[in-house]
Amino acid sequence: MSLERGNIDVEPAVTDLRNRTLSRLPGDFSRLVYLASSRDLNTGHYSHDGLAFHFSENVASTAMAQCHREIFDRLVYASLEELIEELANYISSTDERPEDFLNSWEHLGSYRVTIPSECDELEAQVFLSNLKMAMAILRLRQKQSSQDEQSA
Repeated sequence: MSLERGNIDVEPAVTDLRNRTLSRLPGDFSRLVYLASSRDLNTGHYSHDGLAFHFSENVASTAMAQCHREIFDRLVYASLEELIEELANYISSTDERPEDFLNSWEHLGSYRVTIPSECDELEAQVFLSNLKMAMAILRLRQKQSSQDEQSA
């Protein structure tokens, strides 16, 4: 019964998070990065002051974990072209030059922290593999675009 009650308490927080925070971010990849960056890497707990104020820290963390997993699932099962588009949209939403962004992510492996804690190892490997391919394709497209501009 208490588990069932806990799930009921989380749903309004999930709805609030989706409507007030996540809907304002430009795409699922941006949402994935936001949620991952809200997670304490030492404890795995998520923090969101607004949700915690209206619900509780535990409910806020659980709601964020649930949304993190949902968004990750959409991206891990997206086609490669959809993932490329999501990543390109995320990169364009940052203040970084795409080349610098890709260099940093490839060098540092920052994308690894976007994987939810309760993730199946196979799903994680598929996601990482697809993301590496998406980054390589974006880099190739960027080089081709740069060459086209130089020859014009």
